[in-house]
Amino acid sequence: MTRPIPVIFGPTAVGKTDLSLEIARCLEAEIISADSRQIYRGLDVGTAKPSPRQRQMVPHHLIDLLNPDEPLNAARFARLARCCLQTIEARRRLPLVVGGSGLYIRALTDGLFVSPEANPGVRLALEEEARNLGLQALHDRLAAVDAVAARRIHRHDQVRIIRALEIYTVTGRPISHWQRQWQNPVRPRDFVLIGLRRDREDLRRRIAARTETMLQMGLVAEVERMLALGFPPTLPALQSVGYGEIVAYLDGRWNLAQARALIERHTWRLAKRQMTWFRRLAGVHWLCLTGRPEPVAIQGIQDIVTNTAETASKSAAAVWPEQPECTCPASI
Repeated sequence: MTRPIPVIFGPTAVGKTDLSLEIARCLEAEIISADSRQIYRGLDVGTAKPSPRQRQMVPHHLIDLLNPDEPLNAARFARLARCCLQTIEARRRLPLVVGGSGLYIRALTDGLFVSPEANPGVRLALEEEARNLGLQALHDRLAAVDAVAARRIHRHDQVRIIRALEIYTVTGRPISHWQRQWQNPVRPRDFVLIGLRRDREDLRRRIAARTETMLQMGLVAEVERMLALGFPPTLPALQSVGYGEIVAYLDGRWNLAQARALIERHTWRLAKRQMTWFRRLAGVHWLCLTGRPEPVAIQGIQDIVTNTAETASKSAAAVWPEQPECTCPASI
């Protein structure tokens, strides 16, 4: 019987990194990052990427794999993650998926919903409109034709706004219609979904502390370095939370104190959106970390993984077709 694969997720700043390191050591596991930005080289401080020392303690996959201007979507992430899963299990070790990207986690655990193929002509036209009219105009249009998707997609998320409008333009049906195929997923493998959360004020305090830590660790210098390397400030990775605010600060649009306040505000909004995504996942074991000592939390997660493995159906041996070998630095 194949062992169920544990997946630890939660909103930004909830405390996934420290807990996952201890869990990985206890379970003799290798970590697969399900973070949409830690996969990029050079984006270290603003993504709270595990330190080199932490990555020496436990092998990590899907970190520092792509350049910041290389495209990444949920389908590509799922393919890469499956390569990692197969490589790790071939070594008779346990994969441990850890991250905060609900879409990427769902793409891996539930598969991707079947959606229309990309239409380059429509996409180029929408990108031109975004440049001429502003992204807010496109988000307003999305809200008019698909209120469900507009609530889920942030008004600064150009990639997903344009994709949603592209699907509606091509098919006449909103993207939320196509995503309903996720309501009763058939998972190709057994996963143990463990969701971490904190009380509201606890999480807000941690977000504020993490923002200050990132600034002290050189977030501004990191953004300056990426721009000096020739990466444009409009790059999606440099417009994500924590980076876009510093890009604007360097452009003189506000001072550093304002940038810090905006990072905190936008990170809190991101955390709320992440929790909305996670609540839609089926079969989650939730664990509140507020007031719970770390050793108790670690034992709680271990108990969930162990109990799930013991009760897993021995007939549930469905696996993906064979994947190429993982090429992450951790596995070479």
